[in-house]
Amino acid sequence: MESYTMNDIASMTGLTTRTLRNYLKSGILCGEKEDGVWKFSEEQFAAFIEHPSVKPGIRAKRNSIVYDFLMADKKKESQSCVILDIPAQHDAAGKVSEFFCNRIKEQANDNVRFSFEWHKRNVRVILSGPENTVREIMESYYQK
Repeated sequence: MESYTMNDIASMTGLTTRTLRNYLKSGILCGEKEDGVWKFSEEQFAAFIEHPSVKPGIRAKRNSIVYDFLMADKKKESQSCVILDIPAQHDAAGKVSEFFCNRIKEQANDNVRFSFEWHKRNVRVILSGPENTVREIMESYYQK
């Protein structure tokens, strides 16, 4: 069974770890602490992102990735923004999110912004950042 860390969830939602801790305290986000590290199952993550108190904030963060990309007039380097809708069964969503989380961690590039959601019958991934980094992540996705 797939599990996510606090940083994984922050990366996928655009929310800060501080905000996630507040959701933990309020009981909206549920997880288990293992060896001092919070872990969240796919089911707990799915319930969290679908919660009516959380969904609008995640949607705003997701939309800001695209908006910020479009509005940035002066870029220091070539940038890319990809919106990928992957037709998938709900159980495949965890594999897609795991792939992108792992690839972004491997890149160790703080300039990459990432959003993930289950959108209707698609997994929606939004990825924005330096052109070469985004291209490498997307190429590795299509090679898998």
